[in-house]
Amino acid sequence: MTAAGKWIEQWDPEDETFWKETGEKIAKRNLVFSVLSEHIGFSIWTVWSVLVLFMGPEYGLTPADKFLLTSMVTLVGAVVRVPYTFAVAIFGGRNWTIISASLLLIPTVAAFAVMKPGTSFDTFLWIGLLAGIGGGNFASSMTNINAFFPLRKKGWALGLNAGGGNIGVPVIQLVALAVIGASGGPRVLLGIYIPLILVAAVLAALYMDNLSSVKNDTGAAKDAAKDPHTWIMSFLYVGTFGSFIGYAFAFGQVLQVQFGRTPLQAAYLTFIGPLLGSLIRPVGGWLADKYGGAKITLYNYVGMAAATGVLIIASMQKSLPLFVAVFVVLFVLSGLGNGSTYKMIPGIFQAKALAKGLEGEEAAAYGRRLSGASMGLIGAVGALGGVGINLAFRQSFLSNGSGTGAFVVFLAFYALCFVVTWAVYLRRTAPATMAAAAAEAKPQLSYAEV
Repeated sequence: MTAAGKWIEQWDPEDETFWKETGEKIAKRNLVFSVLSEHIGFSIWTVWSVLVLFMGPEYGLTPADKFLLTSMVTLVGAVVRVPYTFAVAIFGGRNWTIISASLLLIPTVAAFAVMKPGTSFDTFLWIGLLAGIGGGNFASSMTNINAFFPLRKKGWALGLNAGGGNIGVPVIQLVALAVIGASGGPRVLLGIYIPLILVAAVLAALYMDNLSSVKNDTGAAKDAAKDPHTWIMSFLYVGTFGSFIGYAFAFGQVLQVQFGRTPLQAAYLTFIGPLLGSLIRPVGGWLADKYGGAKITLYNYVGMAAATGVLIIASMQKSLPLFVAVFVVLFVLSGLGNGSTYKMIPGIFQAKALAKGLEGEEAAAYGRRLSGASMGLIGAVGALGGVGINLAFRQSFLSNGSGTGAFVVFLAFYALCFVVTWAVYLRRTAPATMAAAAAEAKPQLSYAEV
């Protein structure tokens, strides 16, 4: 390692001696400060889910305007995940964490400047789009942390990294609740985060490292994009993370529009689901480590479909207690599924390495290379599910004044995710085009175990 640039030249986490003596301590230190930066990134990305609660009639925005605004913020957060994934290989994980954390100042300061009645919807939309860059921090953070940990620890590490980031959603909602409760305005909320962003950037500079083995491997993303499993896992991640982020943006607005809750009443409820969904994500990764990611993901979709069915009933009966309770359950299941699906990714590419006849460090390096690259693409496509959810709610409320129609669509989608998970990763006669048969030739790790 060079002190000035914080570069680590040799990194072999699969070597148990290296891991115990050197690697584990370094990896965990990088994990802690990666979580901090990603956490604040999530908060800035989803800040508009709570800012719209502050925006009463004096702002002149309709519910459809607000759903469109949050949809576009979600869209930018999904799209920027792709270049953020490349950025780790170009700049190094530590260096990019410093840059990406510092960039969060732009949307935060801009929103602070324009957040007042009389500002046009177009201005709010453009400033909201800037907040989308916070969504990119997840992709770069996951790609970076994936390279630090051995395969046997990835489910836990990636789950903790992502869960710590995801918890930025309920945290900013809790801060908003405190601000609203104290009769503060949206600028108070934004002002709280400006110094926190600076702290995250400084701590990343002081305590994180770059891995030379990751730098300058931008071709890995092209290879990952050619692999069909990248796109299959992207589809499944739409169902888990897409649900989590989509519901996080939409829940407060649904409570206001469909159930007539005030901003303060909505704020009291909106943070519960994202908080529990974030906390449970590492558990999803741990369960996947123990029982297999595909199995946990499959059963999780059963639970998500069942919860959505109950939500349809609660929506039709206009039962607020049942609606909130089951929505919280759906958040928890989405968080659990986030952990299990992300655990599947490194396992899939490790299985492909074994199927190719690779062994030892060569197989591990192949798996780290493609799984790290694919995570950015999968995270980007998965986040697009949040766009779909907000647009579905927008159309459902425009068409019939409730979210029931949107929930019916979500139920059908979860059923399709169940079928895809079973057909590709658990069915014994999985299609040869998906290389499952080749993976099964290596009993050390089959796709059913990922």
